[in-house]
Amino acid sequence: MRRGTFVRWGVPIAAAAVIAGAIGAGPVIAAVSGEPVLPERTAQQLLADAAAATKDKAPPPMSGTVQQTASLGLPALPDMGGASPLSLLSGSHEVKVWYGGGDKMRVAMPTQFDESNLIVNGDQAWYWDSGDNTATKIKMAGDAGARHATPTPGPADVTPQQVAEKLLAKAGEHTAIRVTNNAQVAGRSAYQLVLAPKDEGSLVQEVRLALDGETYVPLQVQVYAKGSAEPAFQVGFTQVTFTPPAAENFTFTPPAGAKVKEQTIGGDNTEQQADKAKESAEKRAEGVKVVGSGWTSVAVLPASLEDLTAKPEQTPADGQSHKPWKGGAEGTDPSALIDNVLKSATPVSGTWGSGKLIKTKLVTALLTDDGRLLVGAVTPEEITKAAGTK
Repeated sequence: MRRGTFVRWGVPIAAAAVIAGAIGAGPVIAAVSGEPVLPERTAQQLLADAAAATKDKAPPPMSGTVQQTASLGLPALPDMGGASPLSLLSGSHEVKVWYGGGDKMRVAMPTQFDESNLIVNGDQAWYWDSGDNTATKIKMAGDAGARHATPTPGPADVTPQQVAEKLLAKAGEHTAIRVTNNAQVAGRSAYQLVLAPKDEGSLVQEVRLALDGETYVPLQVQVYAKGSAEPAFQVGFTQVTFTPPAAENFTFTPPAGAKVKEQTIGGDNTEQQADKAKESAEKRAEGVKVVGSGWTSVAVLPASLEDLTAKPEQTPADGQSHKPWKGGAEGTDPSALIDNVLKSATPVSGTWGSGKLIKTKLVTALLTDDGRLLVGAVTPEEITKAAGTK
């Protein structure tokens, strides 16, 4: 699994408190029983169960296969290669995960011709790329282990858990919450929560969240766009077992003939890079504002066509001059994607000015001629209205 791809598999993990905060918000109804048979639970109870199951931001020991599918209605994308994060904007992608609890984890991403693995076992970590027959041993310098835990994603980063938490953060006064018939997901009996925006200005019709009937761990998240019978985005297990994986899953020995190298994480340079990254993020955040609230909120940030097509600087997260993970955004020309998307853009104008509008099933974006980018899961009417809010 390449590092850049790892990051794009998830969204920032919301605190369990935001789920708990949704418990008393919005209408809830008693669970509708069905096949498979599970004890009846109200939406209120299930939200509390989900909060308890995710309080440590990590699932119980488990192994399984996670599939992410996106059908956003984007124009044809240029060939970006299977390792590019942009490739996750369309089609289906699989990740295999083994989690032994604590600091034991293994993630594998198979592709048509090769497979990459990330293996973490205590203070030892390996990255194996069969494509170029390279094994990288990751070492922690000084107290980097205490400060960084591991230079790898946690189990919640590649499972439906953090997507569910992010969406449940919206489950407040702007959301109608109900429970539908139970379902089978990855061979497990599951409750199904449905979150539906109350505001007609949202492009989201509903979000279906499947919670394991025994552990209450999110098994699947499906996001439906208005007017679509199939989910525009979904991430979920196709196979899962909630038992501790065998110890051999967390051991790794480079195959004979493999190229072996080392990557060091930590040291003074790491702290300097982290401080610079934090400062840069704070500066960017200062220029971003949000118009509206709930499901119809629109992010507004300063951006021009030149900004969008500029190639980002490739700075290793650990501050070293090299890094084990190839791919990510490397080798991907964002201008190719922007050009393709802008070909489908519609010129629009109003009292706010003029610009180019791009609409997909779930997201509308407006690039204004005065240097703003507005993005939201809203209708074109909502986003042009937001453009008039200075």
